[in-house]
Amino acid sequence: MKSLLFFIAFIAALSACKQKDISKISSPNSNKEFSYRKLTPDEKETYKAAVEHMYDSILLKHAFNGSILVAKNGEVLLEDYHGYSDPVTKEAISPSTTFHLASVSKTFTGMAIMKLWEENKLKLDDSLQVFFPEFPYTGITVRMLLSHRSGLPNYVYFMSQDPTWRRKIATNNDMLQFMIEKKPALYGYPNRGFHYCNTNFALLALIVEKVSGQPFPEYMKNTIFTPLGMTHTFVFSKADSANYHPSFQPNNRPFPLESIDCIYGDKNVYSTVRDMYLWDQAIYNNRVVSHATYEEATKPYSLERPSIHNYGLGWRLMMLPNTKIVYHNGWWHGNNTVFTRLVDDTATIIILSNKFNKAIYAGMKIGTVFANSKKTEPEKPLD
Repeated sequence: MKSLLFFIAFIAALSACKQKDISKISSPNSNKEFSYRKLTPDEKETYKAAVEHMYDSILLKHAFNGSILVAKNGEVLLEDYHGYSDPVTKEAISPSTTFHLASVSKTFTGMAIMKLWEENKLKLDDSLQVFFPEFPYTGITVRMLLSHRSGLPNYVYFMSQDPTWRRKIATNNDMLQFMIEKKPALYGYPNRGFHYCNTNFALLALIVEKVSGQPFPEYMKNTIFTPLGMTHTFVFSKADSANYHPSFQPNNRPFPLESIDCIYGDKNVYSTVRDMYLWDQAIYNNRVVSHATYEEATKPYSLERPSIHNYGLGWRLMMLPNTKIVYHNGWWHGNNTVFTRLVDDTATIIILSNKFNKAIYAGMKIGTVFANSKKTEPEKPLD
């Protein structure tokens, strides 16, 4: 009921208050710099005060431990670092403190695939046998992986429940070989419906490796992170396991490294709020893929049931009457994250935490500031 109330209010506010003076791209398919309308001093102060008030009421009053950045029209309205990178040693969080993005990592994997598609290095309707000839499940395409319509089972369950892999650290290739050899049962038939599944994006990371000829962490660094100036962003892999930095439960108990923690693509990108803001701005400026390719990635693909919720190709979507919110949340162990792009309002909300706190997902509600909305209930978290 709380989720319903939140979304009804969110829809009403955003639909009624869409701005006419939002940022514009001079040519939708060009790579020209995105042109923002500069906020007036009064607008900036008004937004800033409202955002800070909501930050205090939503997060700071609920033991927030992490970092946050909220921006509009290319101007940062709020940037704050609160709590500890390690609650035991009391090391404070700083602008350079990296956080495990959890499922927000899927936005990077998805855009890497879209970039390779744009470069004609793969087809979205290629079957998985093009990349993995021994893959035992037929009728599944790259597009189905991206949109969570493959029907594949989730490795999070079938590997962690296997006695062999409870004692060893698995890689993406280990996961692939497990599926080839043991053929865990499908969740459903391909392309019959939406089923959120981490296996999809772990396989997509392997496809990036097959097509690019580079390990996924290296490809992401060379092709996306370094060119965009994201100097504190990296993909965690088995090679980094000796330097594992745990996340924490609410009682400060750390989560140990587990058998499936080194599988990447669905998770395991680490970053900072400043780097994530660079990611957001790069998407606006078509520095990752063209505007047309981004539009393809943020088109709803699951229309079997009427809902404001949908999923594109690596992005969650809220399809409101007069606008579309593009976002992804994340959760893995004690890490929970929010990355929300209110594109029609050219506003961005980035929240990263390494100490589990369900209030963090309500941080998306800060977006109502830009529609002058009334106070509403927080939404149910979606990773």
